[in-house]
Amino acid sequence: MKIYDELVWRGLIKDVSSPEIEEKLNNGGLTFYIGTDPTGDSLHIGHFSSFLISKRLKDAGHNPILLVGGATGLIGDPKPDTERPMITKEQVQHNFDCLKAQAQKIFGFEVVNNYDWSKDLNFIDFLRDYGKYFNVNYMLNKDIVKRRLDLGITYTEFSYMIMQAMDFYWLHENKNCQLQVAGQDQWGNITAGIELIRKKTGKEAYGFTMPLLTKSDGTKFGKTNGKAIWLDREKTSPYEMYQFFINSEDDKVIDYLKFLTFLTPEEIMELEEKNKTQPHLREAHKALAKEVITFLHGKEAYEEAVQVSQTLFSGQIQNLTLEQVDVAFEGVPTVEIEENEMNILDALILVGAAKSKREAREFVNGGSVLINGERIKDLEFTVKKEDAFGQSKTVIRRGKKNYFVLKYNG
Repeated sequence: MKIYDELVWRGLIKDVSSPEIEEKLNNGGLTFYIGTDPTGDSLHIGHFSSFLISKRLKDAGHNPILLVGGATGLIGDPKPDTERPMITKEQVQHNFDCLKAQAQKIFGFEVVNNYDWSKDLNFIDFLRDYGKYFNVNYMLNKDIVKRRLDLGITYTEFSYMIMQAMDFYWLHENKNCQLQVAGQDQWGNITAGIELIRKKTGKEAYGFTMPLLTKSDGTKFGKTNGKAIWLDREKTSPYEMYQFFINSEDDKVIDYLKFLTFLTPEEIMELEEKNKTQPHLREAHKALAKEVITFLHGKEAYEEAVQVSQTLFSGQIQNLTLEQVDVAFEGVPTVEIEENEMNILDALILVGAAKSKREAREFVNGGSVLINGERIKDLEFTVKKEDAFGQSKTVIRRGKKNYFVLKYNG
């Protein structure tokens, strides 16, 4: 299957600037760029779905450039409903450094910063060399601008389109970049760049957009909507990522396999059939988790995520490390104590596993209380710091799914 047909099959092409795109993608040899602004210090899974297309195109014989917008990040791409908060130059630089290192580690491609060619441009030159090529009526007709007119849009946000067009022009002239790839919400900015190149050079440039990775309710993945799934394992552990994918919506998991993995169409269609006929096995979800985590963090990280998940499911947590406990029980109700030991009944009441000593006795006598994975039926049992994970945390379980943590400060 040729690259254009594969991208269409995967649902990765939304808008194209020219019918020539198909032939040019299939022939290889294009230098193209895809970008993001450094609004955070890590990429997230929404970026991953977009940046993966860079590898697909590279494998098809094209030359990718990843742009991290140190200049545009200082301005802020207009959001549909409000203006983005300004972030300091120091924070933008820090985020750029983090994203550059992360992108190069994951993808290994050239990374450029549009601040390098924007920082010395003065306002008069900006108006003379770029502003005169943009008709205000043309800019007002772009979707993102139209959506903001009723709410109001600042001149700074309004100028973002020109800045992104400048990027395409600069890369066209200095890196022989002929193609820009972006999410569908960037279509207006892409076409603005194509027009700028045509007006200033008389040459043709191209662009296409990808549908955004979304949940069933239509919201996109990112740090704005809900909890972000970060590519930095210190912000989102492989275990958390595994849980996220394993619990993906059944009606979206095949789309995610197409967007986020390099599994062949035949492999994905086989998983799609299993998802329909044997949904309880969650084969598609498991394959998705394995492919993404292995690509990002390696086979060992994936296997550890599976191990922690299986350990928690079985309840046999005795062999977990403190680090694994930290990851697995993040967000679980935690109470910090100064004492190094405590009677089990008092511990159950303290963490909220029981409302009274009478209720705590019933839970212990009924065998529904586990301390660090061990079932306890002794009402005189003492919960001790010396028996805790890393002598730091004791995990209390009541019933099948109710977990609590005692953290020792003493």
